[in-house]
Amino acid sequence: MALILRYAARSDVGKSRSKNDDSAYAGHHLAVVADGMGGHAGGDVASASTVLDLIHLDRTGHEDPANVLADEIQTANSILSELVRTSPKLAGMGTTVTALLLHDDKLEFAHIGDSRAYRLKNNVFEQVSVDHTFVQRLIDEGRLRPEEADVHPHRNVLMRVLGDVDASPELDLASHPAEAGERWLLSSDGLDTVVPDHVIEDAMRYSDSLQDAVDRLVQLTLDGGAPDNVTVVMIEVAEATKEELAEAEALAAGANPVETVRDGGANPPPAAKSPEGNNDGGGSPDPAADESDGSTEGPAEAVRADLIRLELATKPHVLVGAAALATHTGQIPIVTKHSTERRAAALLTHKAASSQPADGDDADETTPVRRGWIVPTFVAVMSLLVVAVLWFGYLWTQTQYYVSQFDGRVAIFNGVSQDLGPIHLSRLDTAYNIPLQSLPLYQQQRLDSGIAARDLDHAETIVEELRITSRRNCPEPVPAATASPGASASAKAAPTPSPSLPPECIGGTNE
Repeated sequence: MALILRYAARSDVGKSRSKNDDSAYAGHHLAVVADGMGGHAGGDVASASTVLDLIHLDRTGHEDPANVLADEIQTANSILSELVRTSPKLAGMGTTVTALLLHDDKLEFAHIGDSRAYRLKNNVFEQVSVDHTFVQRLIDEGRLRPEEADVHPHRNVLMRVLGDVDASPELDLASHPAEAGERWLLSSDGLDTVVPDHVIEDAMRYSDSLQDAVDRLVQLTLDGGAPDNVTVVMIEVAEATKEELAEAEALAAGANPVETVRDGGANPPPAAKSPEGNNDGGGSPDPAADESDGSTEGPAEAVRADLIRLELATKPHVLVGAAALATHTGQIPIVTKHSTERRAAALLTHKAASSQPADGDDADETTPVRRGWIVPTFVAVMSLLVVAVLWFGYLWTQTQYYVSQFDGRVAIFNGVSQDLGPIHLSRLDTAYNIPLQSLPLYQQQRLDSGIAARDLDHAETIVEELRITSRRNCPEPVPAATASPGASASAKAAPTPSPSLPPECIGGTNE
């Protein structure tokens, strides 16, 4: 029998906040909690956008189930960056994410921020998530005791979140074997700042139902003052009953994504009811959230809102918090063309694979646009730029000169003294009859590495100075004395070098 998740969820604005920045979703294969931050403008937008961009994962048959959850969270992060570019007032917003995806007999876990994940399995209760907070880092490094964390002045400082500050945030990822009967609880930090872990454990162990556990924990938070929004999702791994499978099939068959996308979603079906939990956003979200920057409904947003409503209508689920409020009001975050096209493509790919359009025009409307030419074009352009840079660089080297040595003599070279692998960046211009050995040692060393010149005239000036130095070391030899009449002809033809020349000058003469 196939495994599914049974679920319940609730979210409440709390007693100190004016609006709910938390969002959560739970279905037969996906559970996710997001706690937004960014003040009046952005916390609810960040959490709602992220949760609504993950709900399409609540299904079976993923091509890469081990990595799809992490990949989609990274995509949700990039969409938050798009939001900020569209509405600069949202700059600095972010959200935590704690999520579970069930496929086959495994639970894929992804986490970033300080929302929590607890597990009760084989009668063992444990916190699975690790808080990405400043105080938790101090605890891990042994610089702070756990009991001191609650009163630390920087206890709310997050080290890692989704948002517009990091293009590729680091997620905690894990894969856990799934067993029927195990329970998980996902919650925003509004719960654990008020309710201790042993009370959370009691609720998970001894509540009559998942919804009873959720309601009990939220009420305990409210009784404790609820200084923050509180959101709780409770799930239990179970073997699917025939009724549950039939309900999921009926919902999936009840909406035609192709027809809904074609008519613009003018009459989207109502959201599906959950077996446990509520769909009303939880608690009392502030109506002011409808006016948040970045969530004003226009043509693109209306299409995306209808697509999300359609997707929610095709599966059993519970949606709470800012994401539920945004869906009910139509104030769906994300105003970019990219995100709307991506949502439509996901629906058409996963839910209408067997539907064939009646004519060619419909095919053009429903087939996602292929952009396979983008990468080859980009590579070609970059290659041309690299070739152009290298060519102009080579031309520049050919305007340079330096003085070095060639075959033991002083010479002028056109180019630079360095080589680029097998490519020589210089060529011999003129070699002079000035022996390298006739120069002082330090001049020889300079010539070995090359003496740079501003231009050809400057290079010739350097050569002339070297010629003068060479003549000082190797003066013109004194003519040999006239041979005696008795000397042989061969002796007259072989003059003897002047004994006054230094050894390095023998065998070579200056011009």
